[in-house]
Amino acid sequence: MTLMRTQRFGTRITCDSSGRAVIAVPFDPDEIWGAKAHHLRGGTIHPVGTTVCGRRLRGRITPDGSQWVFTINPMWMRDTGVAVGDEVIVELEAEGPQRSDLADDVATALEANPAAAAFFDTLAQFYRKAYLRWIDATTRRPELRAARIAEVVELLASGIKERPRS
Repeated sequence: MTLMRTQRFGTRITCDSSGRAVIAVPFDPDEIWGAKAHHLRGGTIHPVGTTVCGRRLRGRITPDGSQWVFTINPMWMRDTGVAVGDEVIVELEAEGPQRSDLADDVATALEANPAAAAFFDTLAQFYRKAYLRWIDATTRRPELRAARIAEVVELLASGIKERPRS
């Protein structure tokens, strides 16, 4: 399966079941980016027929009833002048390293532990990058790399976002 990084589509900004401004996602993100409880994404929203707002945004794609939605931050809407009901062009892409980007040894270790892999997928890019930097700092000591990968998988399986400092 080839994972596409960026998804582009046209839609209208609406409200979800809680009254928040959202964009209904016209595809199944699990099919595009792999199955996850929610998808952390960044991108741009361009109002149709006006100048480009030029501000990136970040957020989550989450299920809302029978559809997936991308929730829009109210401050972003205020600052860009975009409103509920506006027609927009949306570009969404993955934030930070994804499992498909990982080194083979790290990817294999996560595949062997579904709980760790699922938790890794929910982490913000800051936490994913921190774990990966700690593992990658072992380039001259392969035996230490294996030990660190095992430790990271154990921490992730336990639901720990950040490696405890010694």
